[in-house]
Amino acid sequence: MADKVIVIGAGAAGLMASGVAAENGNEVVLIEKNDKPARKVMITGKGRCNVTNNCNLINDLISNVPTNGRFLYSAFSRFMPSDTIDFFEDMGVALRVERGNRVFPESDRASDIVDALNHFSQASGVKRIKGTVKRIIVENSTVSGVVLDDESEIYANKVIIATGGASYPLTGSTGDGYKFAEQAGHTVTEIKPSLVPLVCHEGFCMDLQGLSLRNVEITVFDTETYKEVFKDFGEMLFTHFGVSGPLILSASSHMKNMKERKYEIHIDLKPALSYEQLDKRIQRDFLENSNKNFINALDALLPKKLVPVIVKLSGIKPSTKVNQITKEMRAGLINILKDMKVTVLKFRPIEEAIITSGGVNVKEIDPKTMESKFCKGLFFAGEVLDVDAYTGGFNLQIAFSTGRLAGESV
Repeated sequence: MADKVIVIGAGAAGLMASGVAAENGNEVVLIEKNDKPARKVMITGKGRCNVTNNCNLINDLISNVPTNGRFLYSAFSRFMPSDTIDFFEDMGVALRVERGNRVFPESDRASDIVDALNHFSQASGVKRIKGTVKRIIVENSTVSGVVLDDESEIYANKVIIATGGASYPLTGSTGDGYKFAEQAGHTVTEIKPSLVPLVCHEGFCMDLQGLSLRNVEITVFDTETYKEVFKDFGEMLFTHFGVSGPLILSASSHMKNMKERKYEIHIDLKPALSYEQLDKRIQRDFLENSNKNFINALDALLPKKLVPVIVKLSGIKPSTKVNQITKEMRAGLINILKDMKVTVLKFRPIEEAIITSGGVNVKEIDPKTMESKFCKGLFFAGEVLDVDAYTGGFNLQIAFSTGRLAGESV
């Protein structure tokens, strides 16, 4: 017998869940408070939308979900990245795979992904309502509908909460789902930013504001344990408050129990060159510029904006003639280039985080159905759950996989 299903939230998870639930013959109502659906999807990947990661070994997928990855085993098994790719290509969206197995629409337009999800939901027969859910209706540990802001009530046999987290609240992710979960007796783990820029101590970050570095390697150390917590190669960005960019966002998800100066980032500006190779390169540059001042001899080696900062960090006077720089002074310069240190003070606010760490406690949810263990007929999908992954398309894959599973399970 067909059920009446309410889905709260028309983001990636909600659009997927609603469409699948309707395809299976249910009467589905999708409630969204924004004028347009999937506003957060529209800004992912700098507006290009990193839709998934072409990673099709389930253990590899789970290894990219540092928070409660095993909980997603069933959801991933039912809907893998290859299924996501097939889904969008069947909807007419051509995709391509880029570095790190990141998958983007060939058009580089996130709107193509949103349009496809929207069309899927509507073509499946989902009824859309613009409105804000005030609370869910729960009686005898069973959900029976929702109450809107205007106190009107909508009844249903099943409710799927797909409201997102608390990051980027202007897109509608304002943490409503946590309130609904608590209404049903669920616990919500501490909400923190993840995949978020970092505020740093060093003043030179402001001097370097806007400078993007490609092909650098960063290593993050926990200064309390002296252990390496993250290491990767790629792109980062200096800002007026500290650092950002893909490498930094990924690193932030490894920083637990954040406090001032707990973490240090060590930047290798020339990871492709060994110490000896870099020394030879610098000697060649110095030979060609032997009569120049030190500050004017690094343009071939470094971005122009970075030169005065490196000169200052090296301790070599800017006016020193290149032919007067000793082997020891050159060694100090190389050490800076291979190990430029930045001290982390804190995360930027959760409003600037790509995703939310924390959420509805997954121990209280059946991983094979996404249904609440406490409240019959109540399901969860997407970022409202206490699962979060690294950058690279993994978080959207979580939304699609959990949304699909919830939609099938109702």
